[in-house]
Amino acid sequence: MEPIYIAGVAQTAFTRRPTASIKQMTIEALQDVLADAGADLRQIEAAFFSNGCQDVVEGQTNIAGQIALRAAGLDSIPIVNVENACASASTAVWLALQYLRSGAGDVALAIGVEKMTYGQESLDQRMMEAFRGGMDVHEVEATLQRMDQLGAPPPAGVALGHRTAFMDLYATMCRAHMKRFGSTQRQMAVIAAKNHGHSVHNPRAQFRKAFTVEEVLAGRPLSYPLTVPMCSPFADGAAAAILCTERGAARLGLGRSRVKVRAYELVSGKERAWEDFQQSGGARAARRAYEVAGVGPGDIDVAEVHDATAFGELYVAEQLGFCAFGEGGILAESGATTLGGRIPINPSGGLESRGHPIGATGLAQVFELTQQLRGQCGPRQVTGARLALQENGGGFLGIEEGVAVVSILERVGD
Repeated sequence: MEPIYIAGVAQTAFTRRPTASIKQMTIEALQDVLADAGADLRQIEAAFFSNGCQDVVEGQTNIAGQIALRAAGLDSIPIVNVENACASASTAVWLALQYLRSGAGDVALAIGVEKMTYGQESLDQRMMEAFRGGMDVHEVEATLQRMDQLGAPPPAGVALGHRTAFMDLYATMCRAHMKRFGSTQRQMAVIAAKNHGHSVHNPRAQFRKAFTVEEVLAGRPLSYPLTVPMCSPFADGAAAAILCTERGAARLGLGRSRVKVRAYELVSGKERAWEDFQQSGGARAARRAYEVAGVGPGDIDVAEVHDATAFGELYVAEQLGFCAFGEGGILAESGATTLGGRIPINPSGGLESRGHPIGATGLAQVFELTQQLRGQCGPRQVTGARLALQENGGGFLGIEEGVAVVSILERVGD
């Protein structure tokens, strides 16, 4: 395959911005990614616009990308609107890659924007309702009951907090893992404390406060065993990437040192037994990515994974082959996934600390890993990073995510 490069990346600060609009955040991200790539609007040949919830919350359906990008000064070219749950932004990148590989063009934009806080009760309530659309709306209770049957019930008398249906799903998956493999609530707290510690060094992260393991365990409970510091918050923000072919790189004046896309694989969930972990979406996407890139788990220097909860990181580490199934908590406790460890995971702070504006998250992961491969991450830099892996999941179908994306990026040319 013709090589594809990441010419530029951008990410706004992720935070609560009740007065900021989709258009405003789109303008910010587009200006920043053009500056990072040394490009101008005329060089963008196609755009893939990611957003997860604006149609439900604001009623802006059908042409959200055309509207937001026109406000940013970009129109006329092909613009494709992308919605694929929490993997929407990664799917936008995947589509941009298909466009470039098809020969239709040489420079493409992937941009993801999400607004999740409004400060208006009616709109904030619609945002909560939008989460239920990430699973079969006709089977919500049946799905929760099916997952409940896999794991042990919460301890008697344990407190529950205000939460979304997805937090209940993560909690039931976590309890099923605890029941089968003996993983512990403390291991989840180790992961959360690690990510909060990483986020201290990320100026774009929503939360930049370090937590001890004990403080995570003492956090406000949501759905057992999860506490608030173990879970991703609502956030507003945008992220973007400009991708190009070799011809596009010459047109943009891209230097010799580049970030190359070695693999970018997208799969959907499938019907399977819960215990058939090797057939989970993340595991299947990872195997395909490793095969395409010609590398294995031991070759990866740094990873950004979808930790909507701390359990998400534990389970994904197993799916990616960084450890055996059942040993994700042990891996975290060993220090291997902390900066300075064997395989640092989520040096950005992850979704738990950086924030999780649904339509922008996958591109924020690409931003972090591109910065890591360029050596531009300052105190959170992974020394000598050359191969980076991204995992991003979305929705829930049956017993697993509805969509999973795994990509492998490489620093080349130096």
